[in-house]
Amino acid sequence: MVFALSGARVLVDGALLDGLAVVVDGERIASAVPVEHVPANTERVPLAGGILVPGFIDLQVNGGGGVLLNEDPTPEAVAAIAAAHRGYGTTGLLPTVITDRPDVTWAAVEAVRRARAAGAREVLGIHVEGPFLDPARRGAHPADRIRPIGADDMARLAAAARGPESCGTVLVTLSPAHVPPETIATMVAAGVVVSLGHSDASAEQALAALAAGASGFTHLFNAMSQLGHRAPGMVGAALATPGAYCGLIADGFHVDPLALKVAIAAKPAGRVVLVSDAMPPAAGGPDHFALQGREVRRVGERLELADGTLAGSNITMADAVRFLVERLGVDRATALGMATANPAAWIGRGEEIGRIAPGLRADLVHLCEDLRVRATWVAGERRAAAEA
Repeated sequence: MVFALSGARVLVDGALLDGLAVVVDGERIASAVPVEHVPANTERVPLAGGILVPGFIDLQVNGGGGVLLNEDPTPEAVAAIAAAHRGYGTTGLLPTVITDRPDVTWAAVEAVRRARAAGAREVLGIHVEGPFLDPARRGAHPADRIRPIGADDMARLAAAARGPESCGTVLVTLSPAHVPPETIATMVAAGVVVSLGHSDASAEQALAALAAGASGFTHLFNAMSQLGHRAPGMVGAALATPGAYCGLIADGFHVDPLALKVAIAAKPAGRVVLVSDAMPPAAGGPDHFALQGREVRRVGERLELADGTLAGSNITMADAVRFLVERLGVDRATALGMATANPAAWIGRGEEIGRIAPGLRADLVHLCEDLRVRATWVAGERRAAAEA
């Protein structure tokens, strides 16, 4: 089926442009052309204003819509999380399993593989956040389940990334103070995307990990050594390395708005990546849930353990984009790039998703002028939005 979406401004190459139509042919974008150049026999789909952008891509999604991957590592749960977030504009995501028993971790990997095989097009792979972390910076990760990385872990992650039973993109968050550079290099050579986080590492250790092939930092500022004038820490290494990607949770609780501004000002264009770190209350879920036997409650808009520790977030990617635009004054095209092209590039899929360009998968979101989601398309298939 061939159709043309028109009547909205279109985000192309970092600019919002008027007068364009996006032509979709089956699962792919055929072109973005002036409206008057759309072939006469093409079905027209009027959008009646707003903004047409690439679908949001979220690289850190613990749960949503009342479902948590750690508590239900099944293909059905993976599909439910993806469906919940799609209603808020996320057309590509990495379901995220945090530090847990090995059987839970590998069940989550298998669940993602099976969900993708069953047709969950929004599921791009998996984010394995731990257990190879620093107990001193564990955040809500359980201390008794943090452990060193072993040969079996390496083999399983490599198989998940590139083997015949691949589950798509495999992003692993680890501590560079506990995983040596040579191990990181082996993982990257096997196709694993390595991100640094939950660590008290020195700047030197972080830089060595980047030199070995790690490509970014998980939720910058949170659960890592901070920037000091004589001990730059993980944050200093992240901000001083132009090529390193930095994930940011823009909810107003995980990072102060001024610190968000500092990171955005310090990093080159294209290297800041919005993530939700969403938990079950996000995308229409309840206000409390169980996390590894511990209760997490929504307190205002924060998600907290009983001791007040933050335990993920209550936001979607659409919320994060709006926060940058409305609270920080970031221009729309820049904020939208942090939720689309930038995450796609980080995981090496920028020629497949994340932009409106010929040949890319037709993953699209139609936004109102207030950046609320009207509709989504994944591989050319339209669905109504939860915010509409």
